[in-house]
Amino acid sequence: MLRLGRGAKITLSVIAALVIISTYVPLVVIVMNSFNANRVAGWPVMNFSLEWWEKALTNPAVHAAVINSVVVAACATVIALILGTLASFALQRFKFFGREVVNLLIILPITLPGIVTGVALSNTFYSVLDPIGIKVGYAGMIIAHATFCVVMVFNNVIARLRRMNPNLEEASMDLGASIGQTFRMVTFPQFRSAFIAGGLLAFALSFDEVVVTIFTAPPGVETLPLWIMNQMARPNEANQVNVVATIIIVLSLIPVYFSQKASAAADAK
Repeated sequence: MLRLGRGAKITLSVIAALVIISTYVPLVVIVMNSFNANRVAGWPVMNFSLEWWEKALTNPAVHAAVINSVVVAACATVIALILGTLASFALQRFKFFGREVVNLLIILPITLPGIVTGVALSNTFYSVLDPIGIKVGYAGMIIAHATFCVVMVFNNVIARLRRMNPNLEEASMDLGASIGQTFRMVTFPQFRSAFIAGGLLAFALSFDEVVVTIFTAPPGVETLPLWIMNQMARPNEANQVNVVATIIIVLSLIPVYFSQKASAAADAK
């Protein structure tokens, strides 16, 4: 077993403490400023008020942005779950010419810089499809998000499939179960946790996406990240952003928690 000396332990502890402080202190500043009575965010917070919470929670622009983000993320996640799972089974269960190339093409969108993906999709939507009468509009933004969300599901599911025992499925069918019954009662339960974890990660990635959204969002449509970015240019309204950010911090704990639980369950099997 590896044993660390006293000096190494102290050094690692200091580094870990610095990382934790640099990560969580800014989040504390955001939360505190959401209660700042001043119009401009600052530190330390001297006067506290719920004024910005009232304004943010009753702001129709915030409501619209949240709805857009949830709808886009949910639709992109559903597409990713279907395509990512099907692609995982195809690449894991079957051998065919060009399989490695297909695997690379599926993973490529997540490795490309977001600005490259955004420009490519924008050019396709508005320079290729629009002139021939195909207007993607809102659906185009969903498709754009799905392109990289598929990777999250694909990576999680295929990793689990590689560790599954195919003999269980063969035994199920030998005992008279149909393909559908075998999938529902034997196959799916074995990769269900990875399926859920991939879906949660895909939803979080889509909900947070900015760069691709800038290039593919229809005119007049704002997702929550776009709204936040636009509001940051108005210092007198910045505390509304802090309120929204505080709510997101709290809500983000939910999918992260369940994603970790699902991943842990997948590892335990």
